[in-house]
Amino acid sequence: MDESFSEQEANHTRVESLFLRGRNILLTRADFAPLMEQWRTHQLEHHLDAPVELQNLFQRTLACFALHCVSRPRRQTLSWTINFQEPLTNLFVVGDTDDDTVAGRIFTENVAQAEYNSFYQEVGKRGQEPYRSYIDFEGRDPLHAAQEYYQRSEQRPARFFQLSETEFALLSAHPDWHRDWFYRVQKSDIGQFDETEDLHHIETRFLKWDCGCNEQRIFAALENVFRVQADELFAGDEVITVNCPRCAAKYGVTREALEGWVAQKEA
Repeated sequence: MDESFSEQEANHTRVESLFLRGRNILLTRADFAPLMEQWRTHQLEHHLDAPVELQNLFQRTLACFALHCVSRPRRQTLSWTINFQEPLTNLFVVGDTDDDTVAGRIFTENVAQAEYNSFYQEVGKRGQEPYRSYIDFEGRDPLHAAQEYYQRSEQRPARFFQLSETEFALLSAHPDWHRDWFYRVQKSDIGQFDETEDLHHIETRFLKWDCGCNEQRIFAALENVFRVQADELFAGDEVITVNCPRCAAKYGVTREALEGWVAQKEA
């Protein structure tokens, strides 16, 4: 193993995709301990907090979404928004299959009330308008919600498994899949696949937590409001705190810095 590969293994989450020959089923699996540690570090750095229950739901959502991203083709950006009505919460995750990055956040304010829980996916490709799809679902399990989405929107079955606190696996069906076997698989079977199944390695990707937000992007998001309502935006303060809409990272924005950025653009 060369040095660059070793560095990737040390700093990123290693996600494997393997094809089960004779079953026509794709297995995607990983231990997400590094990714979850990166998310916790992000929470601490930006002084973000949420009830333990919501943190656990978010980490499970993040792991399922990461497996989903790795099972998809390159050159896509994807996002999931999973809405729970009790308690009223949105879990948002976003990923880029070219950069192998994922990020996200928990929303507990300004969440719409509805009759059902809802699951939204948005998929974008370079140079194309994003495509959005939706289902409603019952319960409070993001793994169940993702499986329902596959069944009803992707129109092919998938099963998500949490094997330990940080280990997750995804089985997704391909044409001529072995239906009976697929639905018989138990969580305890997944760890035996290396001995019991004919596995063909497809690829290995290395994921990391990275939203891609920075001060310039925050300035760009504020630009139009600042141009017409600068006084209302700052409300007499010299500094305002702005949260990234994708990962909730906090940015301190001064009026002077924003004025300078706008002036530089005009020049």
